[in-house]
Amino acid sequence: MLLVLDVGNTKTAIGVYHDGGWKTDWRVTTHLDHLADEYYVLLKALLEDKGLSWKDISGAVIASVVPPLTATFQELMERVLGHPPVIVAYGIETGIGIKIDNLEEVGADRIANTAAVHKLYGGPAIVADLGTATTFDVVSKEGDYLGGAIAPGLGITADALVRRTSKLPRVELTLPDKAIGTNTVSAMRSGLVLGYLGLVKELVARLKSEAPGEPKVIATGGMAEIVAEWTQVIDIVNPRLTLEGLRIIYELNQ
Repeated sequence: MLLVLDVGNTKTAIGVYHDGGWKTDWRVTTHLDHLADEYYVLLKALLEDKGLSWKDISGAVIASVVPPLTATFQELMERVLGHPPVIVAYGIETGIGIKIDNLEEVGADRIANTAAVHKLYGGPAIVADLGTATTFDVVSKEGDYLGGAIAPGLGITADALVRRTSKLPRVELTLPDKAIGTNTVSAMRSGLVLGYLGLVKELVARLKSEAPGEPKVIATGGMAEIVAEWTQVIDIVNPRLTLEGLRIIYELNQ
C-alpha cells in the first residue's frame, strides 16, 4: 500500500492507496513543532483505526510546503519503511512541464495538482486550490504548468480582519441573503464571503482570458465544494486532487 502525504501550512492530507483505489484518507492539523516520533504515533493511530498498520505500507510520497516538516516526514518514512520516500520537488519525474521564470519556486502541491489534472482530465485547465491560501494554476493542453495566481484564503482573511480591529467579532462564514448588511455581523459576512467569491470569479475570468484554448476549471481544497455551490465558475470538484497527483508522481518514479 502507498502512503500519500500532502503537508500544508495548517492542514495535512493523508491517504492510503492500494489496488487502483483509495482505502482511506484523513485531514489533520499541521503542527510545525512536532517531531518524527510524534507523527509516528499519530499516523500509527490513524492506520490502526482503519484496521491497517505500518507493515501494510510499502511506499510513501510526500508533498510539503513546510520545509522543516519535509525533513521530519522524510526521517519518519525512512525509519518505518527502510527506504526513502518520494519527495515532490523540481527535478523528479512528474509527467508535466514547468514554464515559469524560476522553476524551483513552484510549490510541491501545485506540481501535484497539475500532474493530476493532466492525467485525469486533460487540458487546458485552471486548477483552483481553495484552502489556507487560494491558488490558481493554469495547465496547457500539453500538460505544461504555465503559472497562476496566489491570494489569501477566506479563513486567513477573516482572521486578519478580526485580529487587526478592536470591535469586530468572529462571524460564521455563510452565504448572506443580500449584500447590504444591516448590522455588524451581516455586513462582515457580506464583505468576507461575497468579497471572496468576487475574488474567485474575477481571477478565473482573467485567467481564462489569458490561457490558451477553453480551459475547464477544477477545484480542490477545503472550500472547493462550498464555492462550487455558491458560484457558477467551477466545472469539476475533486477533493483528492492533490493526493491523486502525488500518487501519479510516485508511480512515475518507480
